[in-house]
Amino acid sequence: MTIKLLIVDDSALMRRQLTQLFQAEGDFEVRLARNGKEAVDENRDFQPDVVTLDINMPEMDGLTALSHIMATRSVPVVMVSSLTEKGALATFEALALGAVDYVAKPGGTISLSIDDVRDELVGKVRAAARARPRRSSRAANNAPSPARGSVVERMREERAAAGAVRKSFVRRSGAHSDGLVIIGVSTGGPSTLEQILPRLPEDFPYPVVVAQHMPPSFTGPFANRMNQACALEVVEANRPLELKAGMVFIARGGADLVVAVRAGKPMVIPKPESAQHLWHPSVELLGRSVLEHCNVGHVIAVMLTGMGNDGADAFTEIKRLGGRTIAESEESAVVFGMPKELIERGGAGRVLHAEAIADQIIDWAR
Repeated sequence: MTIKLLIVDDSALMRRQLTQLFQAEGDFEVRLARNGKEAVDENRDFQPDVVTLDINMPEMDGLTALSHIMATRSVPVVMVSSLTEKGALATFEALALGAVDYVAKPGGTISLSIDDVRDELVGKVRAAARARPRRSSRAANNAPSPARGSVVERMREERAAAGAVRKSFVRRSGAHSDGLVIIGVSTGGPSTLEQILPRLPEDFPYPVVVAQHMPPSFTGPFANRMNQACALEVVEANRPLELKAGMVFIARGGADLVVAVRAGKPMVIPKPESAQHLWHPSVELLGRSVLEHCNVGHVIAVMLTGMGNDGADAFTEIKRLGGRTIAESEESAVVFGMPKELIERGGAGRVLHAEAIADQIIDWAR
């Protein structure tokens, strides 16, 4: 089956490299656009199955183009951005606007080493072609260039509104002080986490550990972004840290994260990427460390959107030993790979729409 791909980049060199890369695959029909304006027109005329979209372009930048695309003809979009903090922030804005995924250019704005991410890029574009794009409520015809802080502000407002109607968090008798929430997530993850983490109340009694597949330059900005939107304190786990209630620990990209006990205290500890695992930060490795060091009966393990099967075996074992598990439903998952693998293994205690997951976590923690 031929995949119709629209490549949008203002660099002639990048357009040529990407065209050659995808045409060599043999099943892509490629069309090109030089800026956001052309991208919007080609999305209407060519009707691609998937779009790769640069961020920094003349005439109309990628974020503005994405807003128009999602409003006029919603299509799966993979952002191609630079490995900088500025590039990360713009990428998170794009994901909030409805982009499915992103690939970081290994050599900056004009990459001469695109082959370094060839497999990742092709894999993500293929997955995106099968994905369910989310149409942002902010996308509208003739939308202006999105303000960088606007999504975070919206999350704050939604969190405040939810807090105004939610009763105080009251723990039931017999609630566990050593509870833990772990979350595994990949493609489509940032926007999904933005539906879940800001809804956890500031007196939530368990620490939360998140393994989100991301490059190292992205997890710090993502943790900062979520910290602005959440009642809980959100930090990048870039060093050994004690697990404390009321905190969310984002595994650092370019490394793995495990739970361990040091001097009698539960800790999260980053470690070099394990060659035994394909995806990083590894959800499977995080889950295995929880099985080894935690009271599994007090663990809540949540599997969200993503490609592959990372974490499915460990989470299934958590459920078998008495832990509580959630798999995101196909209805809300951008890519149903990771939750589907957990469900098929019999490891999902609940299968829930993303919007229902926070309430279930809160209920189990009472």
